[in-house]
Amino acid sequence: MSSQVKKFIPSPSSPPPIAARGVVHGLRTNLFSNLFNSVLTVLVVLLMIKTVPPLVDWAFTHAVWSGGPEMCDGSGACWAFVIDKARIMLIGTYPMEQAWRPLAASILFAGVVAATVSGRCKKRTLTTAWPVFFVAALWLIGGGAGLSEVDQSMWGGLMLSLGLATIGILFSVPFGILLALGRQSRMVGVSSVCVGFIELVRGVPLITILFMASVMMPLFLPVNLQINNLLRVQVGIILFSSAYIAEVVRGGLQAVSSGQLDAAKALGLSRWMITLLVVLPQALRYVLPALIGRCIALFKDTSLVIIVGLLDFLGMTKAASQDQLWLGHDVEGYVFCAVIYWCICFGMSRYGRSLEKRGPQTN
Repeated sequence: MSSQVKKFIPSPSSPPPIAARGVVHGLRTNLFSNLFNSVLTVLVVLLMIKTVPPLVDWAFTHAVWSGGPEMCDGSGACWAFVIDKARIMLIGTYPMEQAWRPLAASILFAGVVAATVSGRCKKRTLTTAWPVFFVAALWLIGGGAGLSEVDQSMWGGLMLSLGLATIGILFSVPFGILLALGRQSRMVGVSSVCVGFIELVRGVPLITILFMASVMMPLFLPVNLQINNLLRVQVGIILFSSAYIAEVVRGGLQAVSSGQLDAAKALGLSRWMITLLVVLPQALRYVLPALIGRCIALFKDTSLVIIVGLLDFLGMTKAASQDQLWLGHDVEGYVFCAVIYWCICFGMSRYGRSLEKRGPQTN
C-alpha cells in the first residue's frame, strides 16, 4: 500500500476527532461534573423516557386530524376539534362572510411586525407605519367608510388578544416613559401626581382595574355619554401597564452616570436636550430586557378580560369546548392555546435579544 493511501487511514490508536472530544467534554462538564449532577441527569433521562413516548403517541401517532367527533375514540389527541373550531378561536364570532377583513388586518400586522423586527426600516418609517396600520386595522375590523360595521361584541379570539396587547404596548410604553420622567422631575406638583398615580395603580391587581373600568366607570359617566366596554378595558390595561413600565424606566434613569450629565451640560445642551438625546437612550438600553419582559406580561395579562365578559383567545377556546358535539376535547384546545402563546412570547423575547445586540439605527 502506498504512503499516500496510508496517511488517509486512521490508525486504531489514533485519538477521536476534535468535534467528538468537544462533545464528550461538554457532556462531562455540564451533565456529569459531580455526583449530584450525574444523579440529576439520570433522573431527567428516566423521566423523559417515561413521559415523552406516551406524549408523542397521544399528540401524533394516534391523533385524529380530520372528521367529526365520532372519529375521536380517546386513544389520541383530537386535533379535528381544533381545526373545526379554528375560526372561532382566532376571530371569535366575527361574521363568516366578513372574515376576509380580519385576515387582511392580520396580513398588515404581519408586514409591519416583519419590518420592525428586521431592523432594516428607519425609525421615521416605523413611526409612520404603526399609526397607519392602527387606523387601517381599526377600519377593516370595525367597519365604516364604505364597510359595514361589525359590533365589538363579536370581536374575540386571538384577534382580540393581539389587538389589546399591541395597542396596550404602543400606548403604555411612551406613557410609562413620561411617568418615569415626571417622577424624576424637580417640579413638586408634577412629581407628586406621577408618584401618586404609579403607587395607586401598582397597589391594586389588574382584575380590580378591569372591574372598575367595566362596571364602575359607567356609573360615574353622564347619561348621554356612552363608552363601549372594550375601549374602557383597553384604557385600564394601558394605565396598569404604564405604571409598571414607569418603574422599569426609572431604574434605567438612575443607572445613567452623573458624568454623562456633566459632559452634556459642558456642551451647552438644555435640560430637555440632555434628557432626550443623552439620558433617555442610555436608560432604555439598560432596562431593555425588563421592558420586553413587561410587554410579554402585558400580552399574557389580556387573558384576564374574560372576567369582564370579553372572550379573548383563551375565552373563545373555552367557549368552543362547550359545544355539545365536542364535549371532552378541551385539552386539545388548551394545548393549542399554549403553543400559540409560547410562540408569540418566545418571538418577543428573541426580538428583545436582537435589540440588545443591535447598534443604533439611522434616522
